[in-house]
Amino acid sequence: MKARVGNTQLIRRKGEGRTWQRLGMVVILLSASYGLGCGGVQQQSSEAGQAGRLQGTVAVDGSSTVFPITEAVAEEFQGVQPEVHVTVGISGSGGGFKRFGAGETDISDASRPIDPTEAELAAKNGIEFVELPVAFDGLSVMVNPANDFVSALTVAELKKIWHPGSTVKLWSDMRSGWPARA
Repeated sequence: MKARVGNTQLIRRKGEGRTWQRLGMVVILLSASYGLGCGGVQQQSSEAGQAGRLQGTVAVDGSSTVFPITEAVAEEFQGVQPEVHVTVGISGSGGGFKRFGAGETDISDASRPIDPTEAELAAKNGIEFVELPVAFDGLSVMVNPANDFVSALTVAELKKIWHPGSTVKLWSDMRSGWPARA
């Protein structure tokens, strides 16, 4: 069983030989140094003291669980690079992958790995990407204090409850000896 639930960002790679400065938004602020980026952000000339200044746009969309991280990173990045406009949307992991695969966004926030059909759409549209883990979910399962018969649940029991197509409706559906109540 795979216990890890991860949140990732897919960063679109566009154009061989370019300095991938869009990825710099995530990489710089998350303490990584890849020197990567994407097409819409351009470095300004070093004339008139503008060395290292960027301009352009970065579009991000996807998971609501990754949104707070991305929004904070975008705000910090725009403070350092004010001529880069960053938009961060929340359409869910699937919606973000759909927009990413269609070439509508540069970064896709996700609370799950990209599935093969979503990756195929990106490939079909000539989109290469790098997947970067940005966080791991911590889940806690709690039982109401008034419940006096459950002291622990196994991973198998939790899977039984939330598995697609689950028929569990009552506590007695979980274990014999537990009451037939919701």
